[in-house]
Amino acid sequence: MNKVLTILIVLIVIIAGGFLLAKNRGDNQGQNPTDNSNNTNSNDSSGMQFSFNTPKKSAHYESNTPEHGVVLADAPINVVINFNFDLAPPSAISITKDGKEYGTGDLVIDTNKLSMRRNLDTSAPDGLYKVTYNACWPDRSCHDGHFEFAMDRTKASSYEDMTNRKEVTIKMSDLMFKPHDIKITSGTKVTWINDEAVEHYVNTDSHPAHTYYLGQNSRALKQGETYSVTFTNKGAYPYHCSAHANVMSGNIIVQ
Repeated sequence: MNKVLTILIVLIVIIAGGFLLAKNRGDNQGQNPTDNSNNTNSNDSSGMQFSFNTPKKSAHYESNTPEHGVVLADAPINVVINFNFDLAPPSAISITKDGKEYGTGDLVIDTNKLSMRRNLDTSAPDGLYKVTYNACWPDRSCHDGHFEFAMDRTKASSYEDMTNRKEVTIKMSDLMFKPHDIKITSGTKVTWINDEAVEHYVNTDSHPAHTYYLGQNSRALKQGETYSVTFTNKGAYPYHCSAHANVMSGNIIVQ
């Protein structure tokens, strides 16, 4: 009798556990925190919430910075889009929020003709931005595309404050930049030092184009070697180690 009672109790526990698991899965159905294509994104519970629409990639598109679905802690210095075919006029980039244009200056096609860029108003407010572009080739055929990014300056509160210093040092060890997110003042010299026996790089986004800020691309750094950049233009600078791009990244805000 006791044996039968024990079996019944075990069966009840299993059934109840299965019900709770199924309910939890149902409550979370369709939620994927790593999917930026059409998902609400936030740095933390106190940050702004954004919903990003699915991007459209034109012919010969390779990558862009800021990347689609990213939430930056400050305004990007520019928007850069990379292709695998020669660009030509009348290529164009528009950067808008709530229908207002925040792109400034003329479109620039890099000398290698594989990247085009446009500056962003550094006083642009926080919120969701849509980048629409028209990529044109030497035969004057054009293809359009679009993507989105957002800005939430409250994210900067989690960055290590290294402002009002002439020089700062970032160590590369344990496959990390230490510290990896920092705030500095315009005119600050940042020096990276490789602190381990693995070669590292300091490369501006995106990977592998490295075109966002061309002044921030190092050679391979062996243990003990250093690389320095003096930052003058205000804004956000996302970067990574191209040898370990999937795990080793950092961010600099210049104020």
